[in-house]
Amino acid sequence: MKHGVMIVLAFLLSAQPTFGQDKLASPNVRLAVGGKSAIFYLPLSVTERLGYFKEAGLTVEISDVQSGARALQSLVGGSADIGVGTFDHTIQMQAKGQPVAAIAQYGRYPGFVLGTIASKSIAYGGPQSLKGLKIGVTSPGSSTHFMAAYMLVRSGLKPDDASFIGTGVTSTAVAAARRAEIDAIVSSDPMMSLMQSDGLVNVVADTRTATGTQAVYGGPYPGGVVYTTPAFMAKNPAAVQAVVTAFVRALKWMATHSAEDIAKVMPEEYALGNRDVYIRALAASQAMYSPDGHFVPGAVETAYQVLKIFDPSVAAASIDLSKTHTDMFVEKALAAN
Repeated sequence: MKHGVMIVLAFLLSAQPTFGQDKLASPNVRLAVGGKSAIFYLPLSVTERLGYFKEAGLTVEISDVQSGARALQSLVGGSADIGVGTFDHTIQMQAKGQPVAAIAQYGRYPGFVLGTIASKSIAYGGPQSLKGLKIGVTSPGSSTHFMAAYMLVRSGLKPDDASFIGTGVTSTAVAAARRAEIDAIVSSDPMMSLMQSDGLVNVVADTRTATGTQAVYGGPYPGGVVYTTPAFMAKNPAAVQAVVTAFVRALKWMATHSAEDIAKVMPEEYALGNRDVYIRALAASQAMYSPDGHFVPGAVETAYQVLKIFDPSVAAASIDLSKTHTDMFVEKALAAN
């Protein structure tokens, strides 16, 4: 079965886009995401709130699970057709013989921020200062974990020279910082902007920008993606195309609207009780979104080099990186608009 699925993916990635004439045989799509209100996943909410899924002929059922890892589990387990999360998942699943491919890259940069807890008065002189600290991350083994661990490795330390504690995705991360249960935290917006506004953290690394991403990873690094299995792509090419087309429309809308405009279409609860901080968080994160859904040249290779350090299955596997992503559906979406 695994061999057959790989053949299907190879065919899809090498074929010319010919899905324009396909009918939506099954317009119902189940989508999983881990922490929908986080700004990391903003393009999903924009796509939904502006009605782009419906206009593409889709009925999308969105399951908001506890983490990106849970979203991936939903896809692999069959309770979701498409996932929204970090690109890292595609490489890790290829290494395990369970192919997953990204069909659009909505995040040009990871968007994660590392801050030390202000009340701890930690004298930060570089990544080596993280040694021995308790660092809050979304969950152990997550991309937030890998970011801090990679900073340790690049400074000559071991990835386990700090302790990593799961603090969740949204308000739970803020609560952990407020209670000073940790010494540092890696999280995304709006949580980080809220923690900064409340004086809870001192930011020491920021991958919401190209410069900050380069400083942490030594090169471009992919952020959020839309991903699915090659089997679902083969069976439902028109539905996959419709999902990507809807996302591309949202990205183009986001690229031409202000943080204030974007905030207006988001649910009130996304602001975590502070609309002004939420708008500042949106403004701080706008640069990290792709304007069109294309994959950034060189970013996939950087992710592979990072994951080989932390994931033994990735280090031991022979992975064809071309099978982890495709621009095919994005190209067709752009041609149609």
